[in-house]
Amino acid sequence: MAKKRTRKPITPNSQLTNMIRRCWLFSRERRERLRLDDSTCWTCKRKASKAKRREVSVEVHHITPVRMSLIIEVIRRELLVGPEKLATYCKECHKLEHKKGEV
Repeated sequence: MAKKRTRKPITPNSQLTNMIRRCWLFSRERRERLRLDDSTCWTCKRKASKAKRREVSVEVHHITPVRMSLIIEVIRRELLVGPEKLATYCKECHKLEHKKGEV
């Protein structure tokens, strides 16, 4: 009998991780690296292909490891703050509020 695949539970951190990954998949930086390398693997030199029976998938790798836990920590500390640290402004006043901080 086939083993039933269990899904990992959805947690706030897993949701943030998935959102960050989606941002990366559609980023200019990733697209530019693929363009510079002509979608070709650095090691084996195979080029990305969707040709039937000759499919090759390439991925963009961070040479310096991404510390996802650090990114999530910064997002939580700086962006996902409680309502006591947030204020509601119209678009114009919001822009003015940001200009106050500029020197």
